[in-house]
Amino acid sequence: MSIAPQAGRGFGLALIGCGGFGAYVLDAVRDIPGLRIVACADPDADRARALAERHGAAVHATVEEVVARPDVDGVALATPPAAHAEAAVIALRASKHVFCEKPMAVTLADAARVKEEADRAPGVLVVDHVLRYNPILRMLQRLGEEGLLDALQRFAFENDASDEDLGPDHWFWDPAHSGGIHIEHGVHFFDAARALMGSDPVEVQGTAVRRPGGPVDIVVATAVHPCGAVATHTHSFTHAHRTERQLMRLDYGFAEARVSGWIPTYATVTAWTDDAGAARWERLPERAAELLQVPGLRPHGEDRVTVSVARDAGSDRPASGRGVRRTVPHRVDLVIDLGGEARKPYVYSESVRAAFTDMLLCAEHGGTPVADAQAGLATVAVAEAATRSAETGRTVPVTVPAPSPRGEAA
Repeated sequence: MSIAPQAGRGFGLALIGCGGFGAYVLDAVRDIPGLRIVACADPDADRARALAERHGAAVHATVEEVVARPDVDGVALATPPAAHAEAAVIALRASKHVFCEKPMAVTLADAARVKEEADRAPGVLVVDHVLRYNPILRMLQRLGEEGLLDALQRFAFENDASDEDLGPDHWFWDPAHSGGIHIEHGVHFFDAARALMGSDPVEVQGTAVRRPGGPVDIVVATAVHPCGAVATHTHSFTHAHRTERQLMRLDYGFAEARVSGWIPTYATVTAWTDDAGAARWERLPERAAELLQVPGLRPHGEDRVTVSVARDAGSDRPASGRGVRRTVPHRVDLVIDLGGEARKPYVYSESVRAAFTDMLLCAEHGGTPVADAQAGLATVAVAEAATRSAETGRTVPVTVPAPSPRGEAA
């Protein structure tokens, strides 16, 4: 069951949390056709008023005040993470749609509470897992679905992130507010691995490193997925902005993808294939718009997909790996370029817009969002297990409750 806004007046949106990211969300979604920004809420009245005036919206202090408004159809939650779960539950119980910044909650118990509420509420909940709405990862998923890429057997993400704006008193360092690095930030990549592997992990081993005299600023999690697949996640908040770097390496056996940036804008794929496969790879550039398409995301017109095939670059004798034996003499080199690092702000903003559009489409037509409450619950489960493993030094099993139909409590 879903609820749609009243005909003729568009979709009334209220923002909860008027800090920097809240302002960013409104800028990303404000020009979606039919959307009206009607309220901005924050305990800091001056901050709420400044943002409300920019958008011609009313000022409120709490989520309870906002959801009592009949002209509010949905809320965007952009508060610090520890406040997400309670606000989401309040909004869902008021039959509002919810766009929730990640993580959906900072504990598995609270994530389960949100999931149960989302299952029985008429409103749609989308978690802002922006990588689910990134054109590069969406294209890699499609290549897997079409059989050009085998099942992913190893996912490795290395994130050398900046702490330049994270002073010693910032809420990011306080697990009571953020949940810790695995929960506050790592959920993006636990979710990306889940999407690309098509499974939840069964166990995780975590490691945490504390800077001398300070907080934990480096974490590592190794998650074992079913069917012999493994995902390794490393996050280091230790760098200056100018030295940030991220790399996602995806091992498909006879192919490898390297994806640059935590908001991916550039990727390469190297694959070995046969005659029929080479012909299929060579046709990909003419299908670029289709393969990169994400509803709600507007291409900037300079996206580029190029393919080169080096025929007979290897022997025509069968090659084997991990028990798979094939004749693959041709080397394929694919480049997916959304404009490189310079396009990161655009791709990020458009991915947020696409996630919000997903919520709107499901609100109007029904269906399940790509990044739904089940995705939010599953990633918090992995993140909490990784955090607990780092604290105990033991491998921790991951238990993700199975999805239940909408309209029926878990």
